[in-house]
Amino acid sequence: MAALPVPASPARGFLRQLTRDTGYVLFSLPLAVIGFVLAVAGISLTAGLLVTTLGLPVLAGVLYAARGLADLERLRLPGVLARPRVRPVYLTPARGAGFWRRVFTPMRDPQSWLDLLHAFLRLVVALPTFVLMLVWWALALTGTLYGAYDWAIPRGPDDQDLSQLLGMGDGTGARIALNTAIGLFALLTLPLVARALARVQAALAYSLLTGVAEMRQRIVTLEEQKRAAASAEASALRRLERDIHDGPQQRLVRLAMDLGRARQQLAADPDAARRTLDEAVAQTRETLDELRALSRGIAPPILVDRGLPSALAALAAQALAPTELVVDDELGTVGGRLDPGLESTSYFVVAEALTNVAKHSRAGACRVEVTRKVGRLEISVHDDGVGGAHLAKGHGLSGIADRVRAAGGTLAVHSPAGGPTRIHAELPR
Repeated sequence: MAALPVPASPARGFLRQLTRDTGYVLFSLPLAVIGFVLAVAGISLTAGLLVTTLGLPVLAGVLYAARGLADLERLRLPGVLARPRVRPVYLTPARGAGFWRRVFTPMRDPQSWLDLLHAFLRLVVALPTFVLMLVWWALALTGTLYGAYDWAIPRGPDDQDLSQLLGMGDGTGARIALNTAIGLFALLTLPLVARALARVQAALAYSLLTGVAEMRQRIVTLEEQKRAAASAEASALRRLERDIHDGPQQRLVRLAMDLGRARQQLAADPDAARRTLDEAVAQTRETLDELRALSRGIAPPILVDRGLPSALAALAAQALAPTELVVDDELGTVGGRLDPGLESTSYFVVAEALTNVAKHSRAGACRVEVTRKVGRLEISVHDDGVGGAHLAKGHGLSGIADRVRAAGGTLAVHSPAGGPTRIHAELPR
């Protein structure tokens, strides 16, 4: 029998975080000294050589060196801030660019100057936090162990201990009790102090090295979502317009013609007029059925009334290929239902995927899985068809991709020639 994994104890995680914070603060000082010396020496040398053309290559080299130190700091930040590493997209010289264009490229990049500013300012924060960290560790270790080495401390006849100055007495017991109490206080507060010092240093690094990059990345993501939403909405409107034009509109035109013919036949040939009216009634019923089908495609009543599992079950039952459905039943309960927008997007993804299976895959079987994970909803559609599906514009899957991106999710398609095809979407919730 395989051994079950033993979960990490809270104490072990506590010690691991303390070690990580302490190492981050202590190792920051030598890195800060290196960065400060590099920045000061580089800027001074650049200023001295600025009257010649040699100053500009030196400045470019300083910016590249500051970038290297900044990348090293970005590698250390996730351990303190518990955030994923984000590296800015730096400007790069074009292929085949000349020497001077390569020299000026880092100077035109705002993030390069932020890296250099961090190299200047880092020492101002790293030095006091380094000293406080050493002092707190020293108090914690020497204080809690004071009783073990008190006897070895030489004392003269005129020496006064802190316990005497505080009026606690001049005995050994008072001296050991006071120093041990100070040590225990430092030991108990050491994780909080280490966490605070590490976060102070990390806050400066994050604001200069990562914060601007994350903001830009977020803006780019929002712009992509906006474009995807507009594209998905335009595609849906075009499809709705086409469906109305090809279906109900044609039937209504024929209905108007039939009614006009029945009016002309009413006096001369009542039987023919009756048959024409019967055909008009049939046309009306078919038009209503098509309008209901179109409305179900926009906002299916079963999705609104009974939730995502029931709506997907109805889709699977109507699919041309035999479809196996695996969906979390809690998604249909009152407490487990998703946001209406997310429900609609999920329904659209499955509906469009099954439509593509019916039209293009020639599949004999299909499987749909909808699972709820922490912070996201995963949708997978598998079929055993001929494969060859891709996300190029003009194909059915491009509409799914736009709708998923508009919701802030991701879509992956694996469909080699010959099959099988797997469509996997992840939506944030």
